[in-house]
Amino acid sequence: MAAFNFTPSDPSTFILIGIPGLEAAHVLISIPLSMFYIIGLLGNFMVLFVVLKEQTLHKPMYLLLSLLAVTEISTSTSIVPKALCIFWFNLKGITVGGCLTQMFFLHAGSMMHSAVLMTMALDRYVAICNPLRYATILTNARIAKLGLVALVRAVLFTLPLPLLLSRQPFCANRIIPHTYCEHMAVAKMSCGDIAVNRMYGLMMALVTWSDLTLIALSYGLIIRAVLRISSKKAHQKALNTCTAHICVMLTSYPLFLFSTLAHRFGQGITPHVHIIFANLFFLIPPMLNPIIYGVKSKELCDKVVKYT
Repeated sequence: MAAFNFTPSDPSTFILIGIPGLEAAHVLISIPLSMFYIIGLLGNFMVLFVVLKEQTLHKPMYLLLSLLAVTEISTSTSIVPKALCIFWFNLKGITVGGCLTQMFFLHAGSMMHSAVLMTMALDRYVAICNPLRYATILTNARIAKLGLVALVRAVLFTLPLPLLLSRQPFCANRIIPHTYCEHMAVAKMSCGDIAVNRMYGLMMALVTWSDLTLIALSYGLIIRAVLRISSKKAHQKALNTCTAHICVMLTSYPLFLFSTLAHRFGQGITPHVHIIFANLFFLIPPMLNPIIYGVKSKELCDKVVKYT
C-alpha cells in the first residue's frame, strides 16, 4: 500500500496502479510487454514501408493490411508507453484530460480495427465469390472510401465516451486498478449515475459484435461458394486466399471476447488475470499479424526480404 501514499489531492489527476496484486512483479511483466510492443512496431512499420515503396503492392488487400498496421500501431502506442512508465518508474499519475484522451484513441482504435477486419472479410468474399468482377468492385479508390467511412464511424461512436465522463463528478478515491484508462474502469470512479455510460459502452460492444456477425456471414457465403466448386485443387486455392485473414481474426477476436465477457460477467475472475488479457489484446495481434501476412503472402514476403 506504500505505492498509494503519493495519491495527489489534485482533483484533475487519476492514479493508474498497473496490475493489482502483482505490483512486485511489475518489472518482470514489463519485459515481455516491451518485447511484444517493439516487435509489433518493427513488423508493422516494415509492412507500411514496403507497401508504400512498391507499386506492385498497391492493391486492395495490401492497402487494407497497411490500414490494419496503422490502427495497431496507434492502439498499442496509446497504452504501452504509460504502462511502462508505471512498471519502471512508478509514474502512476495521469491527468483527467490525458486519461480521457487515451481512452478516446484506445476505443476508437479498437473500433477501427474491427471495421478493417470486416472490410478484409468483404475483400476475401469478393475475391472468391466474384473473382471476375473483383478488380471493378474493389478498386483502390473504393478501399480508400471504405477506410474513411470506418474512421468516421470510429470517431463518431467513440467521441461520446470522454464527453459523457467529462461531465461526471469523480470521488476522492481516484485509484484506477488498471494499466490504462479503460472506459468502465474510469466510469466506476464517478460518484454520479453512470447508467448512461454503461448503456453506451454496451452499445459500442454490440457494434463490434455486429462486425463479427458480418464477418461470419461473409465466411458462410465463402464456404458455400467453395463447396460448389468440384475441383479439389480449386478448393485448396480458394481456401488459401483466406488463411491469412482467418489467422489474423484468431489472434484478435478470442482475446477481445474473453476481455469483454470477463469484464461484464466474470466476477469470479481475479482482476490481474483480466488486466493481463486486456493488455495482450492490444499487443499480441500487432506482433503476430505482420508475421502471418509475411508468411502467407509470397509477394509481400519477397519484397520484405528485398529491403532487409
